[in-house]
Amino acid sequence: MVSRVIPVETFDLVIFGGTGDLARRKILPGLFRRFLSGQMPPDSRIIGAARSDLDDAGYRNMIAEAIAEFGGVESKDSKGLAAFMGCLHYVPIDATGDTGWARLFDLTREGVIQAFYFSVAPSLFGALAERLHTHKIADDRSRIVVEKPFGRDLESAKALNDTLAAHFKETQIYRIDHYLGKETVQNLMAVRFGNVLFEPLWNNHYVDHIQITVAETVGVGGRGSYYDKSGAMRDMVQNHLMQLLCLIAMEPPAMFGADAVRDEKLKVIRALQPVDYHHIVRGQYDATDTEPSYREDAENPKSFTESFVAMKVNIANWRWAGVPFYLRTGKKLKARSSEIAVVFQDLGHSIFKGDEARHRNILSIRLQPNEGMDLQVTIKEPGPGGMRLIDVPLDMTFADALGPDAEEVPDAYERLIMDVIRGDQTLFMRGDEVEAAWAWTDPLIEGWERRNDVPKLYETGSAGPEDAMMLMHRDGRRWRELKG
Repeated sequence: MVSRVIPVETFDLVIFGGTGDLARRKILPGLFRRFLSGQMPPDSRIIGAARSDLDDAGYRNMIAEAIAEFGGVESKDSKGLAAFMGCLHYVPIDATGDTGWARLFDLTREGVIQAFYFSVAPSLFGALAERLHTHKIADDRSRIVVEKPFGRDLESAKALNDTLAAHFKETQIYRIDHYLGKETVQNLMAVRFGNVLFEPLWNNHYVDHIQITVAETVGVGGRGSYYDKSGAMRDMVQNHLMQLLCLIAMEPPAMFGADAVRDEKLKVIRALQPVDYHHIVRGQYDATDTEPSYREDAENPKSFTESFVAMKVNIANWRWAGVPFYLRTGKKLKARSSEIAVVFQDLGHSIFKGDEARHRNILSIRLQPNEGMDLQVTIKEPGPGGMRLIDVPLDMTFADALGPDAEEVPDAYERLIMDVIRGDQTLFMRGDEVEAAWAWTDPLIEGWERRNDVPKLYETGSAGPEDAMMLMHRDGRRWRELKG
């Protein structure tokens, strides 16, 4: 199977924070791959803008080194790299002053798509937006990309949205969540809405419960000081897991378009019931003989910030009434795994004599690693000796199913940046969606802060605190095993 790459129009992309970690690790290597694939026109411009005192040559050297380190096998294409370097420019710029803006005005062109990537602290969004208009660089056709965090609570999210809205229309603002750019996440919508096999079963008549897991093996590392002010709830649940929950639970939109999809996601968030504190477990990874504890990583010996959250969530609508959604995310767990598991109900009656085991159909959607899906079905165990039933997966790993001739699955950032250039907001969050998510999240955080809840300690390399296991066991269910 050979994938078709459809080129986008010529564009100018300005990356504020163009020397930062995200630009070097993800954005520029991703754009290089899109360039090699033929999707990025060779006359496009990528303009790095930051405080560092570099010229074009110095910036190109920096990005060439970043691509060599993070670009994968494509970085060996020296001819392609040389051509890509010709697209790069750099402007030393003062986000809160006037230095560099005249040079940026000269580099951006009229008549081509203009996009501005704010890969900087949210505190600079307002200053950048204001200067883009003051210096007549941005216009009504320009697009801006903003990275999370989109605030740290409802009040700050509203202030941030107001700041952006003062300079750009909502149709120009692209709030990026890289989880929505993953191939499997988009395939979730294709599986749900493109197959008669699943949509009739996607409700409380057939689904027992749904598990959403985002597990990491790494700790907070060098992000300790930031993470300690955020925690797993703000860093992962309010955005990444919330988006996955919306996609799995939303009603079929009238069409596959930005506002139609986002309208349905917003309905899910607004239908989320308040979570009782008995249905939330917070954890912190403990030290081992060789690994530091969370508090050591965060350099805060009295920290009550969670590195793990598990919770039981219910949606108050006709489709999902009575179906619990179990969410969990954590650091320093036993495996790196992001998965959505739709667990279907038991058969009402088994006709097979001696079949006491519980056999369930489970649709597993793997986001990382080894992206793909499998459907667990019950079959007869091969061989003589009667009707012995076993559960086996019908596996669809993308790398295997699409064959060696298919284009390599693009990184999430590659896909989303190309969507920005195309003007497609389907996989980006709308302002009211962000605010609704915070309106649901804030009372949970305020509750445990008011109670001075202390996170439960869990072992590095485990599946999390024992209390998280009990959260499921009380309902007669079990978490799926964490597998990398």
